Amino acid sequence: QVQVVESGGGLVQAGGSLRLSCAASGRTFSIYAMGWFRQAPGKEREFVAASGSSTYYADSVKGRFTISRDNDKTTVYLQMNSLKAEDTAVYYCAVKQYGGVWYPHNQGQYDYWGQGTQVTVSS
Repeated sequence: QVQVVESGGGLVQAGGSLRLSCAASGRTFSIYAMGWFRQAPGKEREFVAASGSSTYYADSVKGRFTISRDNDKTTVYLQMNSLKAEDTAVYYCAVKQYGGVWYPHNQGQYDYWGQGTQVTVSS
């Protein structure tokens, strides 16, 4: 079992910045990759960024968001700059265990999920 906890969400003005954190615990030795997804009200959950053998970003956030991981690879961060109103969503951290081919954008590839943290961008 892997436990996943996000933090750092909040209310920010458009153009501002916010840094999300995600800490994994438990059987962390099994972790291969960690990623971020988000879901706005009435919309489907969408891919934001992921870090495994490499890093990947959704086109909508590329150049504005940066994903990074601690050296022990159990904590992942999402630095969000130049925030827009459309970035408003619940942000979820996800963990992928070792095994099989990794498709970063596919939410079905991830084995554990956090509870989510709300990010609200005011315009």
